[in-house]
Amino acid sequence: FYQMIKVGVIGAGHLGKIHLNILSTSDFDLVGFHDTDVSNSEKLASEKGYVFFKDLNALINSIDAAVIVSPTTTHFEIAQKCIQKGIHIFVEKPLTTNSKEARIIKKLDEEKNIIGQVGFVERYNQAFISCREFINKPKFIESHRLSDFNPRGTDVSVIMDLMIHDIDIILNINKSKVKKIDASGVSIISSTPDIANARIEFENGCIANLTSSRISLKKMRKTRVFQEDAYVSINFLEKNFQVVKIRDKNSNDSEESLVIKNNIGEEKVIFFETPEIEEINSIEAELNDFLYSIKNKSESKVSLNDGLMALEVAEEIMSQL
Repeated sequence: FYQMIKVGVIGAGHLGKIHLNILSTSDFDLVGFHDTDVSNSEKLASEKGYVFFKDLNALINSIDAAVIVSPTTTHFEIAQKCIQKGIHIFVEKPLTTNSKEARIIKKLDEEKNIIGQVGFVERYNQAFISCREFINKPKFIESHRLSDFNPRGTDVSVIMDLMIHDIDIILNINKSKVKKIDASGVSIISSTPDIANARIEFENGCIANLTSSRISLKKMRKTRVFQEDAYVSINFLEKNFQVVKIRDKNSNDSEESLVIKNNIGEEKVIFFETPEIEEINSIEAELNDFLYSIKNKSESKVSLNDGLMALEVAEEIMSQL
């Protein structure tokens, strides 16, 4: 007999509502939610039938797991409170406002032996999941994450709001220590940078170039990976990817083959692969993973350590602006 894991959502803003909707039909037992905006919460409770807990502690005392989707500035305090009660936590990115707080959360988490997961939703983007097998020892990575202005995310800089997704993706595909970071950024509308560029040099020789903007006219979420045998282009927005490969020309190649000659006269054939992608709901997938980790007492695919590492790189970038 399997006992359902009781879950509560903390923060019922735009993203909180999405989590609530998914959890209400999941294998979790959704107990209810807490938010500081009482009138908005009461309206949501009456419309959707979720139970609204005015008192955060009352919710924490009724659950086994918490999904924390409140503003970043509140993550540390809420996560600490939950862990001390032995409650598993799923925390929306960024994990906390700084790495010092993230280290405390991680240490507490290890002491209490609970499951902690960070909501880096792009790890569950079907294009990224499908392209992982094609990525091997990247030499150069280029990421662009451009968004139109939305006052919702401006409690943090564009690095913590947008670029942190790509920082996490790059740390995931290139497992190497960061050697050096150069960065520049500009504040245009907000009090913190709205557009930023960072160049990260890794100890294994890989270079990553990241650009993020929240004042763009069009949206773009693309990462391009260059490696010895291939070029992989991932479009996180359109949820697709393409692999471009190169090999020596041989006698079996047809006249239609795309052939190029290099500087020493060797003939190379370029060919494209656009593999099939299975459609998934990324937020649903990460919450299912969270449940799986709790049930099997296994480390999350996107651990608190991943959240900490991304924060450390983000801080180093911000310190240079």
